[in-house]
Amino acid sequence: MAEDKNDRKLGRKDYEKLLEPMLEELVGMARWAASTGQRIVVLFEGRDTAGKGGAIKAVGGQLNPRQCRTVALSAPSEREQGQWYFQRYIEHLPSRGEIVLFDRSWYNRAGVEKVMGFATASEVKRFLKQVPVFERMLVDDGILLYKYWLSCDQERQEERLRERLDDPLKRWKLSPIDVAAREKYEDYTKAREVMLKATHKKHAPWTVVDFNDQRIGRLTLVRDLLDRLPDTKVDPQPIRMARLDHAPYGEKFGVLKPIKPFDTE
Repeated sequence: MAEDKNDRKLGRKDYEKLLEPMLEELVGMARWAASTGQRIVVLFEGRDTAGKGGAIKAVGGQLNPRQCRTVALSAPSEREQGQWYFQRYIEHLPSRGEIVLFDRSWYNRAGVEKVMGFATASEVKRFLKQVPVFERMLVDDGILLYKYWLSCDQERQEERLRERLDDPLKRWKLSPIDVAAREKYEDYTKAREVMLKATHKKHAPWTVVDFNDQRIGRLTLVRDLLDRLPDTKVDPQPIRMARLDHAPYGEKFGVLKPIKPFDTE
């Protein structure tokens, strides 16, 4: 897929420099959504280790968490298993002026649930038939829906899985399902292609982004998202902040004093 991936490594400083103006645009997007009441939903799907968490942080990390929230649902409870499949996702959809970023979404049914045998063939078939109708309802109701699938080659996936195994700060990201899925890379490819064929619709299209280089992938995704939004230019609300009419006060403590500062030596 990305034959020149090793030649395209982007350093952190260059990445942050390129991302910074986009972050300002994302803040403007949030201001626009708040002022117009627009509801925005972004789905992040893709390979294990592709970089969904980093991409979500790039999109929402600078935004007000009261307005922009990430939804990452765990496995369905026994009660949820008895519901209409989409039901548990509906309660997490945005209200007026909100932005919701789904770290995996209802498309679990067409991916991990299908490949790992957590859903029957008839359940997957019914899902693929229903999801374009479900998404049409969301879009017709005024929600802006963006669907991203993050890709990476198996060589990259293996490197990142090994890194998670060896790094105690990343070990929590590695689950037995992730390990079992290593042998099903091609099965996930086939499931993705079936899913895209059934659900890549004009009213709710998919966008596939190469995440072999995660920094370039994030820049690509954020730029694409911003470019697909309508005009979001809304000037910040003017705030007048006069100078203090006295010298700045220092902190004063009576009941409790701060604990001893961390020793940096």
